[in-house]
Amino acid sequence: MTTGVPTPTHPARPRRSRLRTFLPLGLAAWLVLEIWLLTVVAGATSGLVVLLLLLAGLVLGAVVIKRAGRRAFQNLNEALQRGEAPTGSHGGGNGLMMLGGLLLMIPGLVSDAVGLLLLIPPVQKALSRYAERTLDRKLRAAVPGTLGDAFQQARIRRPDGKVVQGEVIREEPGDAPQGPRPPLTH
Repeated sequence: MTTGVPTPTHPARPRRSRLRTFLPLGLAAWLVLEIWLLTVVAGATSGLVVLLLLLAGLVLGAVVIKRAGRRAFQNLNEALQRGEAPTGSHGGGNGLMMLGGLLLMIPGLVSDAVGLLLLIPPVQKALSRYAERTLDRKLRAAVPGTLGDAFQQARIRRPDGKVVQGEVIREEPGDAPQGPRPPLTH
């Protein structure tokens, strides 16, 4: 079915979000900073010191991730044995510890410093509170509906940004046939 309005030959491209614009730039700047800092430290000391620092970060990060994962599993197991739903009271700390361990495992001195910072309990508490406030604010600003509604809204948007309006009609097994259907047109 057509409305008489010609379809534009070059549809307007949807606007890129700020995250999609600046994330690649931020990652590139971070990588350049990490490499530059490693070369400065290697020049001031030796390549062996840099190698030992990177290996120490890898080992410490693996230990931290293993410990945080074990603690998270233990908290989940204890909550399930008590018959309660698992709560996020310690989950944020475990998640931040895992993130800190992952940053320690990534080669680089800046990521190691940020990873070590995430292992400090007051920093974990402050970041957890900030994340909870941000999530609450985003949820209050969100349009009410179910998660299924969000997926349905995501599905009906075409890649070119147009919204396809439609209605889903489900025929139940007990419904009587309604005769021939009209042909589908474009």
